[in-house]
Order: sequence, then structure tokens, then C-alpha cells
Amino acid sequence: MSTATRRSPLTDWTLLVPVVALVALVFSWGRDLPGFAVALVALCLAGAVLAAVHHAEVVAHRVGEPFGSLVLAVAVTVIEVALIVTLMADGGDKTASLARDTVFAAVMITCNGIVGLSLLVGALRNRVAVFNAEGSGAALATVATLATLSLVLPTFTTSKPGPEFSSAQLTFAAVTSLALYGLFIAVQTVRHRDYFLPVDTGTTGSGSASASGPADDDHAEPPTARAALASLGLLFVALVAVVGNAKAVSPTIEKGVSDAGLPHAVVGVIIALLVLAPETLAAVRAARRDRVQTSLNLAYGSAIASIGLTIPAIALASVWLTGPLVLGLAPLHMVLLALTVVVGALTIVPGRATLLQGGVHLVLLAAYLFLAVSP
Repeated sequence: MSTATRRSPLTDWTLLVPVVALVALVFSWGRDLPGFAVALVALCLAGAVLAAVHHAEVVAHRVGEPFGSLVLAVAVTVIEVALIVTLMADGGDKTASLARDTVFAAVMITCNGIVGLSLLVGALRNRVAVFNAEGSGAALATVATLATLSLVLPTFTTSKPGPEFSSAQLTFAAVTSLALYGLFIAVQTVRHRDYFLPVDTGTTGSGSASASGPADDDHAEPPTARAALASLGLLFVALVAVVGNAKAVSPTIEKGVSDAGLPHAVVGVIIALLVLAPETLAAVRAARRDRVQTSLNLAYGSAIASIGLTIPAIALASVWLTGPLVLGLAPLHMVLLALTVVVGALTIVPGRATLLQGGVHLVLLAAYLFLAVSP
């Protein structure tokens, strides 16, 4: 990407910050932190987010799209899933809905927040944000199917009381989620890779677009294989630090939420916002470089990975986890999910979007956040 042409792929701060953040995680994990320590951990978290975005861009520039966005989306999700399983193993009954709340928060943040910001930035730059309707539409359809099968159906099944799956139903949901995720990856990276490549915005004003990428990155010198591998390793370190430090500051967040009299679900929303910060920044930066398709790949790819990997992991972990596993959404959240899918489809189908579409998605995210605070 263009950043690789202006400076060395491994600048001093991007090398040191992930290591420092990881050290902070080691010393803070499982401890009650005083106020100044929480502030230092939060600072390390912010630095790790910026470093993760940088290293993701280096890796993406080496491997090309859509593999670059896939690396970041999968890396974040795998670590997030590990965090969810760990918290559920330690939390007992009070974490019964943790997986549902985290996954739904990720879906709303990615499909409305990241998509809305990316379209807004792209439209501000070129009046109209252009992308591939074929690839983005397929991704949105996959998100809608996974979310409905895993988060909506448990509310209506009758084999087990409450918004829960029976063991057989959970196994079915896990297998189908993993199969759909694998099929999407195969389509995105092999069979129809061209559907997920950035389009040329040079003719945006006339309404036409082609599958050739923007010229600024086409001529940038890609990093060496050694630099890309180093960035891949540092990306993993940075993401571990992001998720781990988010967990370290979560007791302070929980106390603040409790003191403010807010619902406990707000804690999950805040943690999801922190965990998804690297993808959000990467998507906005891609949109600023006329690569709105890359931004959508990050957004929808993260939502698909969040469901497609979390549900199988939770199904496997349920073998030793005790207590209920609540997956079904409440009616309020089902309405928000349905509205998100409908609006997303209307946004994606034309292959072009204006400021209005970006604003609509951001209003949906704002509604979700507001109703999380005031249900």
C-alpha cells in the first residue's frame, strides 16, 4: 500500500509498541489495577491498535486483496473467540449470554458502523462510493443467513425451554456455520476473487466502474517476503495485546457502567468496540484511498468470521462448560438485525452509494448503541 512506499515497512514504533503492549498485558492480567495503571494499559491498547493496522496493511500489500482483509478479519476473530471461551469458562451462569451479546455487537458494529463510515469517507472523497455489488451482496447474504440460523432461531425452537438450542440443534448450527464460512472463503479467494477486488473510481461521476484497482497502490513497491512475515508476526502480537488489554481494563469499565446505572450489556458493547478498532481504522484508511471494496471486505468478512468461528467454538466448548448457553436474540435486537439486512441489501445492490447510505447505516448503529444504554 502507499504507506509502504513512504517509509520502511517496519518502523521503530510499529516494532516496539506491540511488544510494550504485550508486556503490559503480562503484568496486568488477572490483577486489580489502580487508576494510573488502567490509564497506561489503555494507552498501550491504543498504540497496539495503530500498530495492528500498520502491520495489516503491510501484509495486505504483500499478498494482495482480498487476502489482506481476510488476514486481519480472521486474526482478530480467532483471538476474540479465544477470549469469549475463556471468559465463559471462568464466569459461570452470569456469562450465559456473553457469546450472543458479543457476536451481535460485532455484527452491528461491522455491518453498520464500519460500512457506514467507509461509505461516508468514500462518498466525501468522490461524491459516490463505488464497489462490487456481486461480492458485497454475497457477503451480506452470508452474514444474514449465519445471524438468522445462530442468533434468531434459538428464540423460536421448542426442544429446550428459553432462547437456547438443544445439543443436536447447536451441533447443526455449528456445522452449517463452519461450512458456510469455508464456502465463503473459497469463493472470495479462489473461484470468484475478482468480485472482491477494489474497483476503479476514475469514472465514478459517470456511474461506471471496473474491477481494476486504484492507480496509487498499483505502482507501489510491495514489501519483501521477510518484511511481510515479520509484520504478520507483529500483527498477531498486536492483536493479542489489543484483546488482552481490553480484557484487563474491562473490570474498570464494568465498575463505571455499574456506577452509572447502565445495563450490564453495555460492557460487551464497549469491549466489542475496542476489539474491532483495528478493522475500523483499516477500513476507513482503505476508503480514503478509494478502496471502498476493501473496506466492505473487512466489514462483512469480520461479521462472517465472528459468527462462523464463534458458534463452532462455543459448541465444542459446551462439552465442558456448565450452565445455560443463551443464543437467541430479544425481539428488539431481531428488529434491528432485520432492518440492518434490509438497508444493507438496498445499499449494496446498485454497487454505488452516496453520503445518504453511509448516514443511514451510522444512524442504525447509533440506535443500537442508544438502545443498549436505554433499552
